[in-house]
Amino acid sequence: MSTKATILIVDDEQSARDVLRGFLATEPYNLLFASHAAEMFSVLEAVAPDVILLDVMLPDVDGFDVCSQVKADPRWKHIPIILVTALEGEKNFEKGYEAGADDFLHKPINDYELRVRVRSMLRIKRQYDQLQNSLRMREDLSNMMVHDMRTPLTSIIGYSTLLKMRQQLSTEDKRNVDLIAHQARRLDSFLNDMLMVAKQEQTGEMMVDLHPISTRVLAKAIESTHYFTAESRRITLDIIQKSPEAEILADGNLLQRVIDNLLSNALKFSPEGGVVTVTLDTFTPPSADRPHLRLTVADNGPGIPPDAKARIFDKFEVIAMRQRRVPQIGLGLVFCRLAVEAHNGRIWVENNHPTGSIFTVEL
Repeated sequence: MSTKATILIVDDEQSARDVLRGFLATEPYNLLFASHAAEMFSVLEAVAPDVILLDVMLPDVDGFDVCSQVKADPRWKHIPIILVTALEGEKNFEKGYEAGADDFLHKPINDYELRVRVRSMLRIKRQYDQLQNSLRMREDLSNMMVHDMRTPLTSIIGYSTLLKMRQQLSTEDKRNVDLIAHQARRLDSFLNDMLMVAKQEQTGEMMVDLHPISTRVLAKAIESTHYFTAESRRITLDIIQKSPEAEILADGNLLQRVIDNLLSNALKFSPEGGVVTVTLDTFTPPSADRPHLRLTVADNGPGIPPDAKARIFDKFEVIAMRQRRVPQIGLGLVFCRLAVEAHNGRIWVENNHPTGSIFTVEL
């Protein structure tokens, strides 16, 4: 059995509310009423209606302003609003749409037009609700898959460590085991990124745990983590400390994963015999009391198309890379953006010359 749609009618005149009630009496709706803005918001706090019929001429506040307030609230912005007005003129239409109104009804109200417009708004609301339910189901399924994948990944990493400890393994076999463990850790890092992005979208923020980090220690960690992958692909990994050793303030785990994502992409897209250069530099803004980090990752791969540079930090963008036409999903990069912004920093990409990309992080 289908649930009745709820219509909230907001008008300061009892006669106007009675007319709307009479026109909608034959429809299968639950009707709620409010005579002023404060009462309307009180109703919204208790019940989320499917459509709001909002009179523009309210006694306590302008109906356009009320519409803007509703649309500015994440809890209610998806609720269709039909502005009911006796005002004429294009400027009032423009003002209403700028306030976020979804439709208009002019007084005196025609009962047929009222029912048709309400049905239209309800159809839009139902489509929105169905989409949201579908997205929630997909998100729940994705989260379950991510969590279920953690157990076999942990086993792969653990058994790889045990295999490497065996004395009878040849040098080549140990290198292969190292590669298996490295790729498993990369996949585990990708799963962490997915969970972190999902959590950030739910809570609206990414938490950071700031601690002093030495740039010298950071450079050594970068080399030890990525040297094997670079060597296996016959790519030179060049790490440059441009400024003297200094301590920066950052979340070590998040920063390491940002660097891992940028370097993994650089090594992935660089040609055999290429060079990936990581440069660590520090600078002190005028208002700061300690050094800040400027880190660049430069490669000589195919580069980023000009029209894609503004989009590669957005979720699930697919970039057709030049020359190779390699799809770039971009989840690692959106994680980088979220993590850097959580430090109140910034990240961007520029062209390398003659070919390739330079990703810069400042925090």
